[in-house]
Amino acid sequence: MSESPSTPDSIHSDAFLARLMRDQLKLSIACALCFVVALVALPLLNYFQPEFMAQRVFGFTLTWLILGVLFFPFVWIISYVFIKRSIALEDAEAKAALDGLTK
Repeated sequence: MSESPSTPDSIHSDAFLARLMRDQLKLSIACALCFVVALVALPLLNYFQPEFMAQRVFGFTLTWLILGVLFFPFVWIISYVFIKRSIALEDAEAKAALDGLTK
């Protein structure tokens, strides 16, 4: 049975995986915070600015426009950004590990 390469920059090393997992955790927390801020902001705006949120925009009150129409695209955008940045992190780590092996 062959073992994984033991060099610290190897793609299969614990250091590589720990770095990648740490970077993806930071990305996950940032995306989750963005979602939570949007989730908490709507009730707070309704509570503190009821006249503003009651404005009509495209036939909807601003509250329902945000909640019923804009919230789902916002979540899709967060998901899209998370996936793209996660793939970029993996690619960057893999490239750095492979560059370290070739030197």
